[in-house]
Amino acid sequence: MPTSKRHRPPVVAVTGAAAGIGRVFLAKVASSADFRRVVAIDDSRGDVPDVTWRVLDIRDPLLANRISDVDVLVHLAGDYRLDAEPVERRAYNIRAAQTVLTASAAARVRRVVLVTSAMVYGAAADNPVPLTEDAPVAAEPDTGVVGDYLEIESLARRALRAHPGLEVTVLRPAALVGPDVDTVVTRHFEAPRLLVVKGCLPRWQFCHLDDLVSALELAALGQVTGVVAVGSDGWLEMEQVEEVSGLRRFELPAGLTFSTAQRLHRLGVTPVPAADLHYVVYPWVVTPAALQQAGWKPAWTNEAALQELLSHREGKHAVVGRRLSGKDATITAAGATVAVIGTAAIVRAARRKKRI
Repeated sequence: MPTSKRHRPPVVAVTGAAAGIGRVFLAKVASSADFRRVVAIDDSRGDVPDVTWRVLDIRDPLLANRISDVDVLVHLAGDYRLDAEPVERRAYNIRAAQTVLTASAAARVRRVVLVTSAMVYGAAADNPVPLTEDAPVAAEPDTGVVGDYLEIESLARRALRAHPGLEVTVLRPAALVGPDVDTVVTRHFEAPRLLVVKGCLPRWQFCHLDDLVSALELAALGQVTGVVAVGSDGWLEMEQVEEVSGLRRFELPAGLTFSTAQRLHRLGVTPVPAADLHYVVYPWVVTPAALQQAGWKPAWTNEAALQELLSHREGKHAVVGRRLSGKDATITAAGATVAVIGTAAIVRAARRKKRI
């Protein structure tokens, strides 16, 4: 008997397909027999062959006309650069997600897959280790990329209520690792020593891009739905991280660390709000239960992912999320402590200047 239309392989569209994670995922599904056809969407044509390229700005409302033949849309277009202008970055990310969800509903796309981050659970000293997928979303809605993720997830919930026929799956990866990944976590490992706050040691869990791509495939095929955590099995204790990395910790009081970091951010000295530093000093480990139930297994262990992260840090230097260059990059391990504590003097000087 002929295969019913219901069981035909789906047509999948990928946004942000010309670069980054979008290109990696596109290359994977382009050679997969699980998809009948692959549509690549970006504002410029990429180099992946054997796919249908459609060039347009993902924020264009005409997107609905370009995906009328699509069953599943995997949205990977986004701007999450730490050094991007926050207002412009958020405006782009929110408009892109909103357009994708609205256009997909209008074009009768069956399923939309979004990627945010396990950061939305928040990082806190008293977090359970690990967090379950249905744990409360407790991150602070600040001006950083975590705030963007929270806004996108809010849009997804609204879309589910407004468009009952649309299925939306949200993947929440742990700290991403891979070529060209630049986050507050990867910059933490570019420092000469690892910052910890007194009274609490972080637990480290990573998600390699390869594992995120394999999870995205399952989500695109509808084998996992709803909220889906992604990450390597278990976690690393601080002692294990020090052993693997060869880096040593230095401790500061939480109050000094976060108050100074926030003031520096307001002065434009550091690119991330103080709340983002929670993710390098407090735990936010997750259990990928939905994926495990679907038979998924990560290809990367936390230790291997950390070694991969470290392999990309050569020639890069950062302190409190700020990349250093030129003579600043010669900062020593002892100087890292001075750099953090000494920022209080910068803050005091700036405040005095404002009073004059």
